[in-house]
Amino acid sequence: MRVHEIKGEAARGKKVGVVVSQFNRTITDALLTGALEALEETGTDEVTVIRVPGALELPVAARRLIETGHQAVIALGAVIRGETDHYEHVATQSMAGLSHLSLITGVPIGNAVLTVQEYEHARDRSLPGRGNKGYEAAMAVLESLDALDQVIDQD
Repeated sequence: MRVHEIKGEAARGKKVGVVVSQFNRTITDALLTGALEALEETGTDEVTVIRVPGALELPVAARRLIETGHQAVIALGAVIRGETDHYEHVATQSMAGLSHLSLITGVPIGNAVLTVQEYEHARDRSLPGRGNKGYEAAMAVLESLDALDQVIDQD
């Protein structure tokens, strides 16, 4: 059996895109701060940030970033339950779109689209520090990018 441990600096020489929903902007700005902090810490060479109206627009913006040569994308949004079923549709469709896009392109997408019951839950997940879900999504996508870059052709 051959075992390969993933190591390295996935961010070096890479273009990483960040798509950010403007809806619930106080939360998404804090997630963006966390994501950018992680990208800076890891030495990411080039970062493009695109703001879109809401979570439903995240997949199409992510697709554009992928089409323009970005090797990884981070999606940031906050879908907070309200009094109608709209929450369910937005959360489900934005997540499905991002997942589908990652699968068909092979490009990792770090998902920090918060789907929460109350505003306070979103606020708690967007506070500064390593528990910030934007930070976590950025680190996860870089680890995924590193793993994909390190896959050894066994043929």
